[in-house]
This record gives sequence, structure tokens and C-alpha cells, in this order.
Amino acid sequence: MTKRHVSDSPRPTRVVLADDHAVVRKGVREFLEMSGSITVAAEAADGAEAMRLIREHQPDVAVLDIQMPEQSGIEVTRAIRAERLPVGVLILTAFDDPPYVKAVLQAGANGYVLKTADAQEIVDAVHAVHEGQSVLDPAVTRKLMASLAEPRAAAPESVVEPLTDRELEVLRLAAKGHTNKAIGAELSISDRTVQGHLAKIYDKLNATSRTEAVMRAVALGWIPPTIAEPDRE
Repeated sequence: MTKRHVSDSPRPTRVVLADDHAVVRKGVREFLEMSGSITVAAEAADGAEAMRLIREHQPDVAVLDIQMPEQSGIEVTRAIRAERLPVGVLILTAFDDPPYVKAVLQAGANGYVLKTADAQEIVDAVHAVHEGQSVLDPAVTRKLMASLAEPRAAAPESVVEPLTDRELEVLRLAAKGHTNKAIGAELSISDRTVQGHLAKIYDKLNATSRTEAVMRAVALGWIPPTIAEPDRE
């Protein structure tokens, strides 16, 4: 993480803040603006709104959660880079899994900080990204390095039963936030059949929830590294 400092910018660093939880946005906004060197130009509750506000406000830094409706933080980052917008991207998330860190960095993010970081660390990370530096939470760095050091012989593919094509279809739709009913309609199968497929998926991946199953499938390279918040059944 960067050392505590005050940005040399003659004006406050302008930020668009995106997180689907209003309480989180309120807390982050308060301590960013209390620093006296950052102003939040706009807030978004989903990825599509974040992208619209980024285009409209042209902030110095976009502070994005990964898990958001409509578009994930990864997808928003890709869109920012595809449009060549002069915006730094700082991911602020609860997820520290190496596949997501790699996906975010590959998408073009400048920084990745966990929500467990203290307020000053996040303020410093915003300034560092604005100044063109790369920022990676120490906890994320340790986990990423550990994953890179794992022997290939211990790769998870060797101990996990592969999913069938139908199970992969179900999991991909679940990762996009579809309910059992919506998945059934999409695949022309019953809700009960969808539930049965999910039970088998959880068993094969040793998972207890949709999010955990998605994370493990991404780690195995079975589905794209994009997190969506599943709808509650």
C-alpha cells in the first residue's frame, strides 16, 4: 500500500463511487470527503449506472466494487479501457480470490483494495491511482503470490469432477444472477430440474452457495471471471 500523503493536485481528486450497497457507499463517501483532498462527483448502485456517470462526469478515479447488478466492476473496467477514458480505476471489494484479482488487473484496473483496509489506506490508494501508480492490497498480494507458487501437480482440476455441459449452462446463468425460474425458462427445463442440477454442481465443487460455486468454477477456468450477485430464491 502507499504511504500516507496529500495529493499534489491543485484541486480535489474527483471520484465516481459505485457499489450496490447504499450503506457502503455512504461510509466510503464520508471518509473520502473527510480527507479534504477528494470529492465524490457521483454515486452509482450498479455497473451500468456507473459507466453512464463515468462518461458524464469524467472523474479522475472510478472506485468500483466487483459484485454489482447489470455490469460487474470487471466489465466496467473493460469498458473504460475500451473507450480510452482518462480515468484511473480502483477496485474496492470484499473478494480476495486470485482469479478475480488477475481478471481485474487484466481488464486494466490500476488498483485493488479490500474493504477491510482502513480509511486512510483507501484514501491513499485513490490518490496513488490518480497519480498513475499501481496499488495492490498487501493481503491480496500475499494470496496472489501463494497461488502462483502452488505446484501445478496440485492443480484443482485433478481432484474436481468435471461438470456436464448442462451443469455448466446452469452455472453460467446462475452467475449472471438468474433465479431458478429464469434459468428453467432459458433452458426449457423445470425449476425442480434446475434445483437438481445446482445440487449436483455444489456437490462436485464442494460448494455451499451459488457465489462459492461460481468462484470455484472461475478458478478452474470453466466460466469467465465475472462475478454477478445471484438473485435470492
